[in-house]
Amino acid sequence: MNPSPASAALLEADRLSVAFLGAKGWITAVEDVSFSLAPGETLALVGESGSGKSVTAMAVARLHAEAPGTRSTGKLHWRDADGAPRDLLALKGAALRRLRGREIAVVFQDPGSALDPLFTIGDQIAETLRHLRAMNGRQAAARAVELLGLVGIPDPARRAGEYPHQLSGGMRQRAVIALALAGEPRLLIADEPTTALDVTIQAQIVDLLQGLQAEQGMAMIFVSHDLGLVAGVAHRICVLYAGQIVEQGPAGEVLSRPRHPYTRALLDCIPSLEGAPPRGIPGLMPNPLAPPPHCRFADRCALAIAPCHAGPVPLFEAGEGRRSRCLRWEEVP
Repeated sequence: MNPSPASAALLEADRLSVAFLGAKGWITAVEDVSFSLAPGETLALVGESGSGKSVTAMAVARLHAEAPGTRSTGKLHWRDADGAPRDLLALKGAALRRLRGREIAVVFQDPGSALDPLFTIGDQIAETLRHLRAMNGRQAAARAVELLGLVGIPDPARRAGEYPHQLSGGMRQRAVIALALAGEPRLLIADEPTTALDVTIQAQIVDLLQGLQAEQGMAMIFVSHDLGLVAGVAHRICVLYAGQIVEQGPAGEVLSRPRHPYTRALLDCIPSLEGAPPRGIPGLMPNPLAPPPHCRFADRCALAIAPCHAGPVPLFEAGEGRRSRCLRWEEVP
């Protein structure tokens, strides 16, 4: 990837935390997450299932905002097109609805649940266009066909009249991307958009997202557990573990010279071209109901020493533009 664009941040998360109310009290799914994102830049959020990456991404889109038993704290600094700053966590009602779709759009990992089976693909995109872009019926229908063509769906006029079940998995995901682009967003959140697809289609969807991003100048948050996939997508990476960022920095440096044992362990899970078998990560993530008061990766970490179990570990500066939540970050192989 090229270096991240040098421009003012479009989005800055400042100590973002998200908690959900369960039967035994509040469960903190994301804790004190901070990062920035520039226009045209791709930030990847990576980690195992349950690490907090999707919760973080959905918090940016404020999709937890009106759900009962949800609490988000911290700041999400957003820069409007005219340069005016806003805190996304402070938005409510109509202001929040104006943000979604127009400014921030989401591509969900399961296109089958993101599309309504009772309406044609074209009608769903046209409805979004009428709502977000104030188009009349004829304009919206024509633009829906254009968007389906833009995302590489062949014979888009015919496909616009088909229902979701008539499309393949790859075509449905392209339709979901077209739906997300309807509002001409400045930030696109792709939440594991290739999980349900085979490897060939995965590559096509990633190429499509990158091409659209370059054409339209969008920023993108790309959520994935697949570091191999992220390598060709991201400018910068945030590695999350048990709700905390444990490493962040430029993608090439994080992947080639990790500064946290968890990142190293994730990389070791990838099969090697030299034939070395992938290695799993022993143990399990800590119970989110009672996370340990010390380093959350310590019980699974080969580098753990007594101080790792003595108390919480902060994020250390680990080189230019890099941070690591590890006492021994300089010793990570």
